[in-house]
Amino acid sequence: MTTLPDRPNTALLIIDVQNGVVATAHNRDDVLANINTLIGKARAEDVPVIWVQHSDDDLVRGSESWQYVPELERHDPEPLVHKLYGDSFEDTELEALLAERGVGRVVVTGAATDMCVRSTLHGAIARGYDATLVTDAHTTEDLTAYGAPPPAQVIAHINLYWNWQTAPGRRGDTAATAEVTFTPTDAG
Repeated sequence: MTTLPDRPNTALLIIDVQNGVVATAHNRDDVLANINTLIGKARAEDVPVIWVQHSDDDLVRGSESWQYVPELERHDPEPLVHKLYGDSFEDTELEALLAERGVGRVVVTGAATDMCVRSTLHGAIARGYDATLVTDAHTTEDLTAYGAPPPAQVIAHINLYWNWQTAPGRRGDTAATAEVTFTPTDAG
């Protein structure tokens, strides 16, 4: 349903699965295993896999905390988008990379659920993309000390409301790792 003309393809986005972001993340190992499953499936189907890497005062470019986790391996031809803001589209080359590949739908995974994943989902819809959130392939850390709900509730809430997200000519939806397909006619 994307509003972007001549963009029938889907891409897999892997957002900020960096050492400093997921060190204490909820259900970390299962989420990483699910992301690896999706990477393998996308590569087998020649679906673009696009990696996103955040930098800020706590994730200093080149530092150990800034590095992607060793459990996930990026292949050289797969683009790496460097960002400074929560929304992976904001002030990055992500839009140009997706346009070059004819992508009108993104399948979103990564961290942190309540920050960069959520911001990127909304950024995608606002820019005309369909956006599928993989319900068991995103995570966040425990921020209850700052008044946030426990991580499992944050994740469940984003999964709940994203499944019903719509805008004129585009939609958000959700799918578990086992349900994800990358075909243009797929509903999830």
